[in-house]
Amino acid sequence: MAKLDGKRIAFLATDGVEQVELTEPLDAVRAAGAQADLLSLETGRIQGMNHHDKADTFAVDGTVADADASDYDALVLPGGVANPDALRTDADAVGFVRAFFQQGKPVGAICHAPWMLAEAGVVDGTRLTSWPSLRTDLRNAGADWVDAEVVTDGGLVTSRKPDDLPAFCSKIVEEFAEGTHDRQRERAGANVS
Repeated sequence: MAKLDGKRIAFLATDGVEQVELTEPLDAVRAAGAQADLLSLETGRIQGMNHHDKADTFAVDGTVADADASDYDALVLPGGVANPDALRTDADAVGFVRAFFQQGKPVGAICHAPWMLAEAGVVDGTRLTSWPSLRTDLRNAGADWVDAEVVTDGGLVTSRKPDDLPAFCSKIVEEFAEGTHDRQRERAGANVS
């Protein structure tokens, strides 16, 4: 039996997602037996990026406005600069992310994706990492930012960049297999009004 058999994982992304930060975690959770759904702001397809160059497009399985975190066991937030910057301005996307913390469910965020965590108000007192340019934003939001390949804090898994994907993918599968984390609920309760 695969580690994630019977688990349903949400991936939240929009145009500008760093392609490899979407595809490698998708492949990892599916290889471990999970069902994965790509959610976005709108139906249709989203544009993947290879840094500054357009890459492939990906079919969206549903919109975040119509999604319910209680239908999922875990959440992955891929990076890319434009992707989380657009998502963090959408109230449905921010609320969806916050709900995973309120429900104690594991979350993986890589590269620029922790912007969403700061916007959702769930990083205060959290040890995490990200793309280095987010360090000040995350520290200002109360996070203990560290420069490490992969950081896990009570069900939250973060990594810095595409080079960290092997460690990130391995760790999200491990955390997602564990299921809910009381630390997530505590963090959401202390930091979300």
